[in-house]
Parts: sequence; C-alpha cells; structure tokens
Amino acid sequence: MQEPSPTPDGPVANDHVADAVANNWVDTHAPAWTRPYLRLSRADRPIGTWLLLIPCFWSLALAMISDQTIALTDFWIMLVCAKGAWLMRGAGCTWNDITDRKIDAQVARTRSRPISSGQVSVKMAVVWMIVQIAISAVLLLTLNRAAIAMGVLALLPVAVYPYAKRFTWWPQMFLGLAFNWGALMGWVAHTGSLGWPAIILYTAGIAWTLFYDTIYAHQDAEDDALIGVKSTARLFGTNTPIWLRRFIIATVGLMALAIILAVQDHVSPFMLVLALFAPWGMGWHMTWQLRGFDADKPDRLLQLFRLNRDTGLIPLIFLVLALIGSVWLGM
Repeated sequence: MQEPSPTPDGPVANDHVADAVANNWVDTHAPAWTRPYLRLSRADRPIGTWLLLIPCFWSLALAMISDQTIALTDFWIMLVCAKGAWLMRGAGCTWNDITDRKIDAQVARTRSRPISSGQVSVKMAVVWMIVQIAISAVLLLTLNRAAIAMGVLALLPVAVYPYAKRFTWWPQMFLGLAFNWGALMGWVAHTGSLGWPAIILYTAGIAWTLFYDTIYAHQDAEDDALIGVKSTARLFGTNTPIWLRRFIIATVGLMALAIILAVQDHVSPFMLVLALFAPWGMGWHMTWQLRGFDADKPDRLLQLFRLNRDTGLIPLIFLVLALIGSVWLGM
C-alpha cells in the first residue's frame, strides 16, 4: 500500500474520508490494513448500500403480493440481495474511484478518498474490485436463470456511470439506471420473468435517484464547474427546487401505477389502498426534504441525502403490511 500523497492543499490524512459518517465502524474497529479498502468500498458510508438494496425489497414484496405467494426461497433472495448490494455497491464505488482518481484529487470533498490520496494503488484497487465481483457472482448463481441474466446485465450501467459526467448533463440518470436495478432483480428472482410492474417500479426508482443525487451533487457544484464535470445540479442551478418537485411527482405517480398493475386483481380494496400509502408516504418525505433544501449549505445537503434511506423504507413498510394482510391474513 502506498503512502498518502500530497495534494494542492497539503498532505491528506489517511485515517478518515471527508464525507464519511463520524466514528463509523471502519475508522474505529476495522483492522488498520483493511481500512483503505473498506473506505474504497464506501463501507464507512452505508447510505449507498441502503439505496441500492431498498428497490430490491420493493420489487420482491410487490412480486409476492402479485402472485400471493411467500416461499422459503424468498428469504434466501432477500439475503442474496442484501449481501449482493453491499458487495456490488463496493465494487461499483471502487470502479468509480479508479476512473475518477484524477477528478477526485481536484475536488475538496473527494480528495481524501483512498486512490486519489495515495492510500491504495490502482493495481490493488482493481484486484479488490474483482474480488468483490467474484463473491457477488457466486451468490448470483444461486438464483434462477432469469435473475442470473439480469445480474450480468447490471454490470453495463455500473461500468458506464463513472464516465457519464464527462459526456452528459444527466449523469444522475445513469446512476439511477444502476442503483435501481434491484427493482428488476427482486421481481425476476421471485417470478422467473420480467413484468411491467417491475419495469415501472424501476422508472420510479430512477426518478427518486434523480431527486436525491441532484441534492447530493450540489455539494460539488463549484468544484465541478472549475474542472468541467457535468451534473444535474449544475444544469438546473437556481431552478433545482422546481426540478426536485417534478421528480417527486414522477416517483409517486410511477410507483402508484406499478402497485396498481401488480396487485389490483389480487387483494381486497382495503389492501390496495394500504399498498398505495407506499408512494404517498414516500412523496410526503421527499416533499419534507425539499422544504429543507438549501444549495448553499453543504452539510445540510449531505444530511438530506442520507435521509433517503428512510425515504425508501417508508414505502417498503406499507408494501410489507399489504403483503401480510393479503397473504397471511387473507384480507
């Protein structure tokens, strides 16, 4: 492992990443030699794993409501999704930092990341990425053939995303394509084939990603402008609140449509209404975030971004309640 290299503002400390959660387990409990690699996988910033995992659980719950079936294999699917989300988020972040190492060194928030600060060499980062992908592949092979195919296809948006900010003002769209793949995977892993409810739920997740990652991107808007990196934050500028509101409407409307298509013929009207509280609750939480949005307060922006774990869990709670009511209670 290389020693940290100096940056234009001086040497980078190797005991913490600038935007990591304070007193996280990596910084306080992980063996010292593993810390740069765990930081490379963003293990010290768990929000990304949640944002990758939650759409998997949405679609799995929706698929179970749709065919009124809960099997032991569904609990294994949940476990595979959880482990796979952690591993593939880590592999994706490693790939992102490999491709962005020169850009990261020029941005205050990312300058302390393991590769740009010299804590991990590019060669070792590639090895670490391959290890994470290999373990994910072993887990993937325990699912049905359709899910395996979907899992392999997921590598495409993951590979393209780091380059998106170089050729489009909408890199957040590409992040949405990658981060919401679980909305397709959960459904396919349960049913064995792709369906319209899953596809529409996937688009709802993309709208959600556009919402939270535009907020996140405003942290780096000034640095991005100086080095020529594109983002929706720079594209929207002072019109960002208008666009965030549009993303809320799209998220709520598309999720509601996915739920209606999936469950309307399989549950009672009461359970359908309960399921539709999922997008309503999510939209309420996103609207609350919008009221607190201030592009000039980076700490607040990061706080709002992290709150999106709760945003995604709200609809999951209602979907699980609808699942229990319709399948186990026969309502």
